[in-house]
Amino acid sequence: MTDDVLKDINQFLTFTLGKEIFALDIGTVREVLELTSITKIPRTPEFMRGVINLRGHAVPVVDMRLKLGMSKGEDTVDTCIIIVEIEFDGEFTVMGALVDSVREVFEMTPDTIEPAPKMGAAINAEYIKGMGRQNEQFIIIIDINKIFSADELAMAKEMAGLGGGAEQMPAEDASAAVITL
Repeated sequence: MTDDVLKDINQFLTFTLGKEIFALDIGTVREVLELTSITKIPRTPEFMRGVINLRGHAVPVVDMRLKLGMSKGEDTVDTCIIIVEIEFDGEFTVMGALVDSVREVFEMTPDTIEPAPKMGAAINAEYIKGMGRQNEQFIIIIDINKIFSADELAMAKEMAGLGGGAEQMPAEDASAAVITL
């Protein structure tokens, strides 16, 4: 492949919520964790599952099914937490996204990504960056930077500060994504 072609390839981490396949831009993903103990924080929305202690840092965890308006699922051996870095108004917040399973890193070129549907999607179209396809299965590409409001991100930062003595994970700690599938 030429450098121009490589520059136009986007990599996405694919994951499932129910029977649907979703994807996140790999540039927003720090790492993928097996499900671990999540400490619930009182008086938070249902989609805020709580915080985890990640190497001494408190990281808030969001149940992506509930955040995207889907029904609550059962945690299984495949349930994972994707550690993502979210940018909002020039500030970065590290959060965990609880998903049913992580599938693979998938490459797509811009010409294979269709625009987000204007209607008919089960989730808010503002959250959708586009639609990809793998064989006959559609992949909903999520824009993680648009899913959370300023108030929700402020709550996540506050939750990280309540994480049982662990420090909030600084965004500038971001190193290359560590993903083992």
